[in-house]
Amino acid sequence: MPSNSLSVRLYRKFKNRTKLYIYTPLIAYWLFLFSLSTIPVDAVPILFEIQDKVEHFLAYMVLAVLLNFTLHFQRRIESVAAKSFLFTLIFIFLYAAVDEVHQIFIPGRYCDPLDWIADSLGGVIGTISVRFFLLSVEKNMELSSAK
Repeated sequence: MPSNSLSVRLYRKFKNRTKLYIYTPLIAYWLFLFSLSTIPVDAVPILFEIQDKVEHFLAYMVLAVLLNFTLHFQRRIESVAAKSFLFTLIFIFLYAAVDEVHQIFIPGRYCDPLDWIADSLGGVIGTISVRFFLLSVEKNMELSSAK
């Protein structure tokens, strides 16, 4: 009996249409994120005191979700797919560091270790969220096959 769980249906949709639902959103989002990091800081309105850290956190949380799904569903390197959680974290930590260094060259921006920490924490939360989603899918698939 097939499972009607939302997580299983979503997983199957992702798996069957990876280019549309996985790869394209990652590429589009990453280009968007990179373009945002090249905007001079004086062009960004400040609404509240820790806005910068919240923006970094959320931006990298979304990036981690998209990257983790991409690594999970890719089939070229099975060891990467099997350990998508670990590879996502490593890549997020490294990319966040490179992005902070990149901002040294943008007028009005600077390399801030606290931004890297916000990026990394967002990446961790995004990656953990995908991990819980995948565990939910696995559990629901097992339950439906046991019936």
